Amino acid sequence: MTTQMTAAASGQFMLGGDRRVNRLGFGAMRLAAGTFTGPARDPRTGVAVLRQAVDAGVDHIDTAGFYARGEVSANDLIRTALAPYSAELLIATKVGPLRGADGMPTGQAGPERLRGLVTEDLRALGLDRFDLVYLRVGGMSEPGGESVADRFAALAELREEGLIRHLGVSNVDVAQLDEARGIAPVVAVQNQYHVHHPDDVAVLARCEEHDIAYVPFFPLGGGFDPIEHGRLAQVAERHDATTAQVALAWLLASSPNMLAIPGTGSPAHLAENLAAAGVRLDAADLAELTA
Repeated sequence: MTTQMTAAASGQFMLGGDRRVNRLGFGAMRLAAGTFTGPARDPRTGVAVLRQAVDAGVDHIDTAGFYARGEVSANDLIRTALAPYSAELLIATKVGPLRGADGMPTGQAGPERLRGLVTEDLRALGLDRFDLVYLRVGGMSEPGGESVADRFAALAELREEGLIRHLGVSNVDVAQLDEARGIAPVVAVQNQYHVHHPDDVAVLARCEEHDIAYVPFFPLGGGFDPIEHGRLAQVAERHDATTAQVALAWLLASSPNMLAIPGTGSPAHLAENLAAAGVRLDAADLAELTA
């Protein structure tokens, strides 16, 4: 596939009942560095990628204060590239993880620290209010096994104060999602999910039941659990597409509640990812990919 598609070609989703966003957005994790522990990237490239994304129709950017390496921060790049922001642009952040000395988000903030993390992200981005804030639970392990009540309640207070418009949760199981929903409305879940890691069906089903957006992190594997490109090759060849484009198209075809936020620090890879909006998988493709 050689024609660059706009993000709008992927269709839209009504987030929280009042914010319509394109289902193909942009994740900011790789703007500062290719990995949490890798070298910092040239900030000028990150600024160029962000402007290219918005010019191509991206209206949903997912970021976090811990997306940083050395002096290069994704939030600073977003502000430099895009402020003053369009009213159509939704910026979401995640709070909870605390970076260790190696740059990895290995610790967790308690409820008393979440206000400071939210206000720091607001300051860095030059915002008065977030459209969406996720409580990110746990480290890199599988979700479950701990209560989210106290921490989610702390974010719910900030929502009542007007600093946050909508709330989400990340890296949670069904019980944790339901626990959070008992405290305040949840409009989005961000869990790991991709074509070769489609194990989160119970949470996805709960999202579909309650019109909650499902926003998979590591939609292309993230380097930790990579997609197996060879298993996608035949479908990609039939569509004159790359295997990464097929993996993203599979996500969008998996559920009307699915919002894909692939991230990159490369203008060429950004164009490739956005072109996935033009890949239309049929029933035979989906059967082959999920066999």
